[in-house]
Amino acid sequence: MASFSRNNKKYDVFVSFRAEDTRDNFTSHLYSALSRQNIQTFIDDQLNRGDDISESLLNAMKHQPFQSCLDELEKILECKREYGQIVIPVFYRVDPSDVRNQTGSFGISFSKLEERFKENSEKLQTWRNALKAAASLSGFHSQNIR
Repeated sequence: MASFSRNNKKYDVFVSFRAEDTRDNFTSHLYSALSRQNIQTFIDDQLNRGDDISESLLNAMKHQPFQSCLDELEKILECKREYGQIVIPVFYRVDPSDVRNQTGSFGISFSKLEERFKENSEKLQTWRNALKAAASLSGFHSQNIR
């Protein structure tokens, strides 16, 4: 499992999520299951009140700069390549093939992002590659899990 540090504390797992609708169900269950196994897990609800979320996340992920979820994904995959860390994607309410190919409802959302970043085609391609790489990893699809 990946190991990250924050304030000299080591983490075995970094749970990366953005959607509020997962915080009190899927994400909390995942965190509880990992904790029961004594797996040190970083999750953003461990932030000190008043801390800047992105700064705390940056510290948790080796002080590397990134600005969006897709930049986080790039950084996670970079850690996988450079440090041999294990990445296990969980596709919550989205089909991995839609993520891999930017199709379906995921593709519609990505198209909106393309509009916003149309002058930065290099960044868009980097994000596409990261999505394709993440969706090609063996992981979990919430539709197939009870």
